[in-house]
Amino acid sequence: MRIDSATRDQLQAWEKELSAQYERICQHELNLDITRGKPSAVQLSLSDKLDGLLNGDYRAGDGTDTRNYGGLDGLICAREMGADILQVPTSEVIAGGNSSLTLMYHAVLTGYLFGFAGNTPWREMKEPKFLCPVPGYDRHFAICEQLGIGMVNVPMTATGPDMDAAEQLVKEDQEIIGMWCVPKFSNPTGVTYDEETVERLSRLGNIANPGFRIFWDNAYAIHDLGQQVNLPNIRTATVENGTVDSVLQFASTSKVTHAGSGVAFVSASPANLASLKEQMQAMTIGPDKVNQLRHSRLFPEFSMLKDHMKKHADILQPKFACVLKHLEDAFADSDLGKWETPKGGYFVSLDTRPGCAKAVVKLAADAGVKLTPAGATFPYGKDPEDCNIRIAPSFPPLEELDTAMSVFVLCVKLASVRNALQS
Repeated sequence: MRIDSATRDQLQAWEKELSAQYERICQHELNLDITRGKPSAVQLSLSDKLDGLLNGDYRAGDGTDTRNYGGLDGLICAREMGADILQVPTSEVIAGGNSSLTLMYHAVLTGYLFGFAGNTPWREMKEPKFLCPVPGYDRHFAICEQLGIGMVNVPMTATGPDMDAAEQLVKEDQEIIGMWCVPKFSNPTGVTYDEETVERLSRLGNIANPGFRIFWDNAYAIHDLGQQVNLPNIRTATVENGTVDSVLQFASTSKVTHAGSGVAFVSASPANLASLKEQMQAMTIGPDKVNQLRHSRLFPEFSMLKDHMKKHADILQPKFACVLKHLEDAFADSDLGKWETPKGGYFVSLDTRPGCAKAVVKLAADAGVKLTPAGATFPYGKDPEDCNIRIAPSFPPLEELDTAMSVFVLCVKLASVRNALQS
């Protein structure tokens, strides 16, 4: 089906046929959900050995009684795990609670209220702004929106953010004081930044406001579906370019072990860590070290963690294959949509024809298939092209996902034809 070359008679015939199919599906009263990238129960069960693992032995290797207060940086063994995941020195890692999003919020709040490393607090600027590669992660945007930090869209490409645009914006506007990045298997496109992109990002600190910080959310650092995809090391690049203060990195075990009770990590330069810890000292007497110890005992070697992630990949691969097969079968020879083929992460992103995404999501919802709201992958929920839809394959059983995708591709076709008839 190619909309651009179709006659009006063809479009009307397709609309009638697709509408009939859609009405038959609506009669089935489906209740399927592919909204968020949550691990399935089968994936969560991979880490059930955490329960009772300590067996009454709460002493860490350095003698720390993990049941007690203290240890703002987290246990050494947990920090070593974070260092392995992010490929940074252990001395530059803090191990925290269960959520990297909490650490990101704390870091943005630190920059906003107090500034990093002696730089001007962002709240004292007339209009502080973040660069936001789009489509991107809605929870990143929510942090900025809540604090009143402006957001400037930067298009995503097949190799990462459009760096020509990013560099130009940073040069022209000294009130751009941050940038969100999901560098490996980006949410939602699945793209991994290439070497040139990482190198250029590492140099932004030389042309931006001194208080500028890149928030490097490496949520899917070890979430490869097959052969490992290598992400260039941003820390190495900043050391070479003299911009070590310009990047803060984040990761967690939220999609590695139990999603609601993992361990989160932040890595940064000594100056940035000092700024973070100055505020942390007023808000906590230390993280959940018992949980950190459980994780360290479950994965005493990084190789064991990587073997564990292969088990996740075995569960996820058929689900991603299901989504991609539906898209390929439905749209490969059409002009109805385009997408990347991710090699890891948790999402598949489809761009419909302009002006169709909201209609697709509504049609799917009315047929019993819940999708992430159209526009959620853009700041303020406003997709200027109304075309991007994020698909999350991980949570439902494969059979339910297959049914949901059958409904989804039908809704894309129907919305596209109706849109063309209205134009």
